[in-house]
Amino acid sequence: MPTPLRWPLLVALLLSLAPLWSAVKKKHKARVPAAPRVAAAARAAALKKVDRCLEDPPGDALEQPGALVPLFEGLYRLGGAGDRAPVHIVHFGDSHTAADEWTGGLREQFQQRFGHGGSGFSLAGHPFLGYRRFDARGGASADWKSEGLRSASGDGYFGLGGVSIATDRAGQTVFLDADCDSLEIDYLQQPGGGRLALYDGDQLVDQISTEGELGPGAASFHPAPGQRRFTLRTLDSQPVRLFGWAADKAAGVTYEALGINGAEAGVMLKWNQAMLAAYLQRRNPGLIVLAYGTNEASDPYWRRESYSAMLSSLLDRLRRAAPAASILILGPTDRWYRVQGTWRPYAGVDSIVAAQRTVAREHGCAFWDARRRMGGDGAMRDWVYAGLAQGDYVHFTAAGYRRLADALFADLMRQYEDYSKVRTEAPDQESHGQSNQDR
Repeated sequence: MPTPLRWPLLVALLLSLAPLWSAVKKKHKARVPAAPRVAAAARAAALKKVDRCLEDPPGDALEQPGALVPLFEGLYRLGGAGDRAPVHIVHFGDSHTAADEWTGGLREQFQQRFGHGGSGFSLAGHPFLGYRRFDARGGASADWKSEGLRSASGDGYFGLGGVSIATDRAGQTVFLDADCDSLEIDYLQQPGGGRLALYDGDQLVDQISTEGELGPGAASFHPAPGQRRFTLRTLDSQPVRLFGWAADKAAGVTYEALGINGAEAGVMLKWNQAMLAAYLQRRNPGLIVLAYGTNEASDPYWRRESYSAMLSSLLDRLRRAAPAASILILGPTDRWYRVQGTWRPYAGVDSIVAAQRTVAREHGCAFWDARRRMGGDGAMRDWVYAGLAQGDYVHFTAAGYRRLADALFADLMRQYEDYSKVRTEAPDQESHGQSNQDR
């Protein structure tokens, strides 16, 4: 304990550090600028403009909709009395995805219409600031180290979501709150890998050894249906690396948000491809969504040609891993930047959208131009003024993300309704044709 003579020195030191601490806090808060103050009339005008764009979609809002037939067939079967296999939607992306506002709105609407299939795959623990899943809440003790993320730092063994957490200490825990009737735990199988104990509430379910030849590991369990808390605890001081959990139900839709703050699509090419393919095959997705482009638009190293080559390579790998899945590419939303006190749209969005549109067409993928759907080049200002986007002119408010989710879901369902009409009539036509042959 400091002597009485040292108290004045400590007080003086703390007082001297106060301005520095205040500056640090101000700098941290300044990372996301506050939305501008807008007069009521201007806000109303901006909101009316946004409403008009969202409520009057172009006829080709979803380009190459035929690419979504595998997804639509799976959804159609969920409404029937026969094969009702669950439909898994796996959505990769950047911070727009990681926040789970946009994806959460889509998940809610899919599950309301086609059934709740569980939370599906979610990352283990809380691997980075800003990661969130509204349908699968989880966390972890302190001594886990995250790898992968936007830089893909590490050895590439990051599982399905591009992120892993690892520890070599006994007694470390990870938990998940989820509603499911089947549970899968994905981990790195490795020489000398440690053991895990799985608990359902306070009840010990089983022990899992992660020791073995280097590669993807998975352990499956079938708990009693319902909302529960699952906990994993390391049992010894041996290395353990976790990728995530898959909490599923027997039927319905899962909408699995796998976003990484600051990520670009090319990061997926840095993941171990054999491992990614193995986990994609286990998920057997009906739809893969790629929602990148916001960060690429401001990256000076991308040119349209190089970006097209990268995206083509990524799509080829995904096709090989999940040949039966539909693929939907979401173009970037509008984005602005501030220069000399003035906000201006990023010109780089044009090249990214053009490249994505072309590559989607060449590879038989559906494409949704999010910037066009929200009002086109420069529309972000209207969204900010309307209170639907944040003051950084990049991200949206919760209400704004919900509007985007509503628009995308409505565009998807318009195409699905057309498919359903044809699909419903098909058996009658087949029966009629068979009757004519029998005469």
